[in-house]
Amino acid sequence: MSPKDKPLVWMRGEVKTPPFSTLARLEAGFLLRKLQKGRRIGMPHSRPMPSIGRRCHELRIPDKGVSWRIVYRNDSDAIVILEVFSKKTGKTPKSVIDRCKARLRDYDNG
Repeated sequence: MSPKDKPLVWMRGEVKTPPFSTLARLEAGFLLRKLQKGRRIGMPHSRPMPSIGRRCHELRIPDKGVSWRIVYRNDSDAIVILEVFSKKTGKTPKSVIDRCKARLRDYDNG
């Protein structure tokens, strides 16, 4: 990691095999690395999540029969990982949104 790269701050979750397949884990790592280097990622790989907060997004990682999501906030000094989960429906569960908001409050106040 270059000194210019943003660190990843993991509030919750991890990306490992299993449960991610090897290819999905590599894809997640590739996309997270791009974020660390300050690159913007758009659809279909990353979608804004204004329901959680400003600068919040979800990475979308397709896998074998599963669609992984990594919810993050892109701060000026770090990429804050709020949640990693498998998405089974078209809508992000309210419980995930509420947990991410609470983690952001903890992070910002801590």
